[in-house]
Amino acid sequence: MSNNIIQLNEDLIKTELKTLVKQSVEDTLNSLLDQETQQLTKAEKYERTEKRNGYRPGHYTRQLQTTSGEVTLKVPKLKGIPFETAIIERYRRRESSVEEALIEMYLAGVSVRRVEDITEALWGSKVSPGTISNLNQKAYVHIEEWRNRKLTSEKYPYVFVDGIYLKRSWGGEFENIAILVAIAVNRDGYREVIGAAEGMKEDKESWKDFLRSLRERGLKGVQLVIGDKCQGMCESVTEIFPEAKYQRCSVHFFRNIFSVVPRTKGKEVARMLKAIHAQEDKAAALEKAAHVAEKLKEMKLAKAAEKLTTGIAETLTYMDFPEEHWKKIRTNNTIERLNREIRRRSRVVGTFPDGNSALMLVCARLRHVVNSQWGSKLYMNMKHLDSYNAEKVLG
Repeated sequence: MSNNIIQLNEDLIKTELKTLVKQSVEDTLNSLLDQETQQLTKAEKYERTEKRNGYRPGHYTRQLQTTSGEVTLKVPKLKGIPFETAIIERYRRRESSVEEALIEMYLAGVSVRRVEDITEALWGSKVSPGTISNLNQKAYVHIEEWRNRKLTSEKYPYVFVDGIYLKRSWGGEFENIAILVAIAVNRDGYREVIGAAEGMKEDKESWKDFLRSLRERGLKGVQLVIGDKCQGMCESVTEIFPEAKYQRCSVHFFRNIFSVVPRTKGKEVARMLKAIHAQEDKAAALEKAAHVAEKLKEMKLAKAAEKLTTGIAETLTYMDFPEEHWKKIRTNNTIERLNREIRRRSRVVGTFPDGNSALMLVCARLRHVVNSQWGSKLYMNMKHLDSYNAEKVLG
């Protein structure tokens, strides 16, 4: 019996395998180029025939980045006829899958420097920041068309709106710009990002222009608008969609109350506020809110009691809709999650040179998240709303 132990050099095997795959890709592409040339010239290499169409005096080399590494193409030179290959586009230096991977990495929040390191590790050569920037323009090509598309659903009963602030440089100084975003649940119960626009600030004119553009593009059948307490937005909703009700995000409302509550009493107050929204209907919730307000006064929290009394009704509008939908329409969490993704991506960029570049990145990120995470996932069953509306009509 042999005592020899076979040892495998894993790194060497991986290197050899990578070289083998790379060589196979290179040979295959060059073989395809030769076949194309034969079809164009109607003759094989060095073949003399009367059917020959043009001549092949040689070739020139060209590098191509692929997912298997950089390969060398031998592109044929032809005389008498033009050579346009279907194997690879003219002037292209990278395989399309490589370009798609770079764009996906950028939109997923990977910094440009990190993308350079990743490309060097995967494909053996760095991609310059300028090249990455040019590639990313491809992600923006159809964004304006997407932003201004017609909204095709028959109705959009629930609409979530919010603004997110990003920084831009202007004349050597930094200032905030607001990107206004709207998400809707359509007639079939699926979520859609229905709009995104730049607003210098979340004022009434910015919101009015944004909501008006949504209506002109086909936003209709709106029954409830969910958002934070923004005076300009609330007034614009009433003006542009007078038939819709407004739901103030309960989470933001609670935060507003906690701003005047000592940290030592935070847990107790939180339990009291949650009890309001745990009631079976709006009348019971309002009654509970009155009791909680009295309790807050007894705890020497007069400002918290005042905020609760003046704002609670706006946070209970969701109770006018089917109970099955309450959990998803009483807060703005749907759009807040997207905003967190946008902030994560924008931190990589830092400061934007202008508002349009910020808007383009936000829109690209929105589309990426929607396509990769939402897909065709049903958000809520709208049959409950149909039954609720029918009961209202019958009286």
